[in-house]
Amino acid sequence: MDFDQDKSLRDHLLFLLRGGGAHLGLDDFVADFPVELCRRKIDGLPYTPWQVIEHMRIAQWDILEFSRDAAHKSPKFPDGYWPKPDEPGNTELWYETIETFRADLKQMEDLVTDPATDLFAKIAHGDGQTILREALLVADHNAYHLGALAVMSRILKVEH
Repeated sequence: MDFDQDKSLRDHLLFLLRGGGAHLGLDDFVADFPVELCRRKIDGLPYTPWQVIEHMRIAQWDILEFSRDAAHKSPKFPDGYWPKPDEPGNTELWYETIETFRADLKQMEDLVTDPATDLFAKIAHGDGQTILREALLVADHNAYHLGALAVMSRILKVEH
């Protein structure tokens, strides 16, 4: 791959990781979300908005650590990827989760932008994964849950 193609691919990945295109970015969602509703459940859903954000943080952290640390041990699936059901969250946890999420996302972005990172090389301790795949997985997972959070926000604002 020549320099221009490599740069273009890395730029596209950053665009997706940051919520570009048809995706909703975390910062856009957070700016419009009434934080006092972060611990509220919606009838028919098993989680609160904070629990979804915390799930996103845990999954993103796990993917990041897997991508760069052969000694990393992933949480037990699926329970280890979600906060306990009796932990609805609160505003302090909301802000803490958001800040940690942003820091981990920045580290994934740094991994993608580092020219020393071979996006196509198989991760030595994996079973075929590449940094390209893991970055796309982070972008996809975040977009999926941010879409759900956008709907939850609309419902909670109407109920509130």
